[in-house]
Amino acid sequence: MSTKFPAPSHPSSDSMTLVSDDPSYWPLINSFRIDSYFIVAAFVAVTYDWVLTFGQEVELVWRQRWSLMAILYLSVRYLGVLFVIMNILSRILYLVWNWTSVVAFPMLCVIMITRLHTMYQRSRRILIFLVVVSLAVNIFDVAATVMATRDISGEELILSGAYVCTIYNVDNSILNSMTWILGAVWEVLALCLAVWTAVKHFRELRQHSAGGIIGDCFTVLIKSHVLYFASYVAVSCFYLIIYLFPTLFMDVFSFKTQILIGVLQILEAIQFFVLGPRLILSVREYHARLVADSDAATGMISIAFQERVQISTGSGV
Repeated sequence: MSTKFPAPSHPSSDSMTLVSDDPSYWPLINSFRIDSYFIVAAFVAVTYDWVLTFGQEVELVWRQRWSLMAILYLSVRYLGVLFVIMNILSRILYLVWNWTSVVAFPMLCVIMITRLHTMYQRSRRILIFLVVVSLAVNIFDVAATVMATRDISGEELILSGAYVCTIYNVDNSILNSMTWILGAVWEVLALCLAVWTAVKHFRELRQHSAGGIIGDCFTVLIKSHVLYFASYVAVSCFYLIIYLFPTLFMDVFSFKTQILIGVLQILEAIQFFVLGPRLILSVREYHARLVADSDAATGMISIAFQERVQISTGSGV
């Protein structure tokens, strides 16, 4: 979902670029300037995380056997980098912003379904249930986005020497709220299923006094899932403020409205394109650490065995 606002008035009906020094457009210029600051901040956040995890990405994704999770990781990761770059290079962002989230959300759903399917010991019933719910949510999301972007139009403006593009569209608050509600249902359902099976497994491990690898694996899965869900809750709180108190944001060019929309853009970029890929990277990092520890233990046993052999042989001679 995205919240874009039109210009204060529709200057003309033709397709020519409007050039004006009218002071009434200065709030629009200021809103674009503030919006650009937050776009750059989102770009810095996504790019900084990509730089931090690039070494892990090369080791755990590029150099490993290709799989569905590898493709999803690279798709979500570089879709986010491409998205923030396009936000900086282009001012006509409405279609890009809406359809990027529509494309990224199904990928995150597939990642979540795969994780839950594994946590439920590859249960066929849980897989079918999650696929059906995910399809319903995503089909509605696509349909709502098509309806929301079907009748939009844009216009180029040069206002007091500043180049801006405006988007004109009808009010889609009902569709946006329904899409948000369905997305919330999916995220809460996924979290509840993950926590339920994790608690169940931890209880079983305590009864059998066997923690080890299974317990550690579930801990990694739950930690990454809870962190991702926390980011979703932060984004949802901003949407709730917008939906529950619309009168507070009637002036779309006010400073508080611009700050709210800007922070929302940054949080959504972090949720989709930073914490989303980390759902995969955290698990792969854990498995790589297990393999490394296993190889180290095997090497130590081999060294100890060789030392015993040499000592025994020396005493015999």
